[in-house]
Amino acid sequence: MGQAAMMEWIVSQPTLLGSNPATNNQTTAGISELVIILIILLMIATAVALVTQRLRISYVTGLVLAGLPITDVLSRRIGLDPSLVFNLFLPILIFEAAINTDISRLRNAFKPIAILAGPGSIFSSAIIAFLVKFGLGLPWIPAWLIGIILANTDTVSMIAVFKEIRVPSRLTTIVEGETLFNDAAALVLFNLILVVYSTGSLTVAQGVKEVVVVALGGAIVGGILGYLSLPIFVRLNDSLSSLLLTVALALGTFQIGQFLGVSGAVAVVIAGLIFGTIGLPQSPSASNRITLQSFWEYAGFGVNTFIFLLIGIEINPMTLWRILPSIILVILAYQLARILSVYLLLAALRWFDRPIPMGWQHVLFLGNIKGSLSMALAVSIPLNLTGRDMIIELVFGAVLFSLVGQGLSLPWMVKRLNISSVSNAMQETGRLQIQLIASKAAQDELDILLKSGVLPKAVYEELWASYQARVAMSERILRDLYNQHRAGQVKDDNVGLDAIRRRLLLAEKGAVSDALRKRIVPEDMVEPYIKQLDEKLLSLEDD
Repeated sequence: MGQAAMMEWIVSQPTLLGSNPATNNQTTAGISELVIILIILLMIATAVALVTQRLRISYVTGLVLAGLPITDVLSRRIGLDPSLVFNLFLPILIFEAAINTDISRLRNAFKPIAILAGPGSIFSSAIIAFLVKFGLGLPWIPAWLIGIILANTDTVSMIAVFKEIRVPSRLTTIVEGETLFNDAAALVLFNLILVVYSTGSLTVAQGVKEVVVVALGGAIVGGILGYLSLPIFVRLNDSLSSLLLTVALALGTFQIGQFLGVSGAVAVVIAGLIFGTIGLPQSPSASNRITLQSFWEYAGFGVNTFIFLLIGIEINPMTLWRILPSIILVILAYQLARILSVYLLLAALRWFDRPIPMGWQHVLFLGNIKGSLSMALAVSIPLNLTGRDMIIELVFGAVLFSLVGQGLSLPWMVKRLNISSVSNAMQETGRLQIQLIASKAAQDELDILLKSGVLPKAVYEELWASYQARVAMSERILRDLYNQHRAGQVKDDNVGLDAIRRRLLLAEKGAVSDALRKRIVPEDMVEPYIKQLDEKLLSLEDD
C-alpha cells in the first residue's frame, strides 16, 4: 500500500482520528446549545438573587419559583440528571459541609445528631411508609422508597435563615450535623431497599449486616484517603495546587467508595472532617486557607444554585395538580413522621445528655425541608419498578410544597420563636473576641513572613506592635467584663464563658481518654474523673 493510499485509509477511520464531519457538527451544535442554556440559567439565578434580596425571602425558594414558568421551554433540553447529582454535585456539597464542620462542636452535639440521623431517620421512614402504604394502597417497596426519600432533610434554607437570625451555635451544629449524616444514611437505606427489590427477600440480620458493612466500610475508606491526603497537602505551597487536591479528594473518595461497594457518601464525610480538622490548620499560610475555604464556599453555592433551579424546571405543576389529594396525604405523612421523631426521640435524650430546649425542637421540626437529594433519589429509581412514575410525582409535589410553603414561612416562624436573646454584654464580648482572634492570627502570619524573609525586621516590629495594642485593649476589656460577671454585676449572662469552658472540658476528656487507651493511667481512676467532666458539661448552658 502506497503512502497516499495509507493516509487516505487512516483518515477514513473514525476510531483513529475522530468521528466523521456530520457527527462533529452535531456535537458542536449540542455543546453550543448547552453553553447558551447555562448562560440563561446563570442570568436567571442572578435576577433571582437580586429579587430575593429585595423581598428578603429564601434564595433557594426563589430559584424553584423561577424555574417553574420555564418548565416547558427547557425541560426537554436539560433536567435533573441523577447521575450528575450523585457523582458530581453530592460529593461537592458533602465535602464542603464536612470541611467547615468543627469536630469539637460536632462531638459536643453528637448524641442528638446521632439520634436524629440514625434512629430518627429509620423511624421517620417507617412512619411515612406505613401511612403511604395504607393511605394510597401502594406496595411495600414503593412505600418504603417514598419513606426513605422524604425522611431526608435539606439544610440550605435553614442555614440561610440562621445567617440572618442569630441562633445558639449548638443548634446550628445539630442542624448541620444531622444533614451531614442524614444524607449518608438515606443513600445507604435507599440502596438496601433496592437490594430487597432485586433479590426478592432479605432477612433482618442480613439487612443490618449490609448497612453496617456499607457504612463502616465507607468510614474506613474515607479515613484512609483523608489521612493520605494530609502529607501531600502540607508539601503543596501553591494554593491552586491545593485546590486541585481537595477536588480530587472529594470526587475521588466518592467514586472509590462506590467502586468498592461501600458508602461513598460516608467516605466523603469522614475524609472531609479529617481534612478540615487536621489538614487546613496545617496550611503554610493564612491566604492558602482563605483561598480553599472561599473556593469550597463558592462551589457549594454554585451547585445549590443549579440544583434548585433545575428542580423548578423539572417540576410540572399541571401534572401535580391532577394528584393533589395524594400529594397532600404524603405531605401530612412526612410532617407527622418528623413531629414524632423529633419530639419523642429528643424527649428521651434527657436521660443521658443535656435536654434540647423546646424552642430548638420547634426549629428542628419547622426546618423539615426537602431538597435536591430527595429529587435525585426519586428519578434514580429503576425503570422497571412498578409505580415508579407515581413515586416521582409524589416526591416532586412534596418537595415543591416544602421548598415554597415551608421555605417562605421559615424565617418568620424562627424569628417568632425568639430562641436566642443577646444582651449588650454578649454583643460586646463577641466583638472583642473577634478582634482578639483576628489580631492574634495576624501576628502569627507576621512571624511566618519574618522567618521567610519577606518582611524586614523594622517593618515587622512596627506592624506587630500595632496588632499588640489591639490585643492588649481587647484583653483588658474582656478581663473587666469577666470580673463584673464574677462579682455579680452582669446578671444572667455568662458573657460567652460557657463556650470556652465546654471546649476546655472536652479537651480534658479527650486527653484522659487517649491516656487510658494507651494504658498510661489506670481505668478505675479514669472513670470517676470522666464522670465528673460529664457532669460539668451537662451543667453548662447552651451556647
